[in-house]
Amino acid sequence: MTGRRDQDKGSVDPKLLELLACPLTKGPLAWDSQRNELVSRLAKLAYPIRDGIPIMLPSEARPIAEDAED
Repeated sequence: MTGRRDQDKGSVDPKLLELLACPLTKGPLAWDSQRNELVSRLAKLAYPIRDGIPIMLPSEARPIAEDAED
């Protein structure tokens, strides 16, 4: 039996993505499906998604390179 939690590990609900914003810049976030992260290009940070839950803490975010396209 596969639960909804298992189905959601590899995707982000588009409605949730519309509601979320970077806690530092209040700007938009883009979903990186390969790394399962929410990326704030303005803050140059990538917030992890663990067990389907976005971890929106700057202390948990991974810095991204300035020249990173996706």
